[in-house]
Amino acid sequence: MKKLLIASDHAGFALKEDLIAYLKRKRSLTVIDLGTHSLDRCDYPEYAANLARQISLKKAPRGILICKTGIGNSIVANRFPGVRASLCYNTEAAQLTREHNDSNVLVLGSGFVNSRQAAQITDIWLKTKFMGERHAKRLALIKKIEKEIGCRIK
Repeated sequence: MKKLLIASDHAGFALKEDLIAYLKRKRSLTVIDLGTHSLDRCDYPEYAANLARQISLKKAPRGILICKTGIGNSIVANRFPGVRASLCYNTEAAQLTREHNDSNVLVLGSGFVNSRQAAQITDIWLKTKFMGERHAKRLALIKKIEKEIGCRIK
């Protein structure tokens, strides 16, 4: 993976900036910052939808979303077909969501993880591979459900 999208609202802005700096130092990938670009109050659904839409349309393989709890971003991102956004507050969850769910959007809560923890969680999430096998069957079921309920990108 060479391209990684990242976005946050105002509550996740400082953590996003720290994580971008870390990723640029430690990783050989292109990090694309989709905003916000300040501490000015903004609405997380706009940023989450923008990132999730691009993942859904396969314009990038993976992305990271950050807000205060991560809950709102998770709700928005998982509305898009093909997006498997996972809220992770620790490295074990990050590893399991890649191995079992082939998560393509990592969601972090700035109120629950600091910069060091976010870097550790992100490292595990980026390096862990999807296990496939019985988990691939489950992803196929998720895709079937998406098709049944008529998920569309607008």
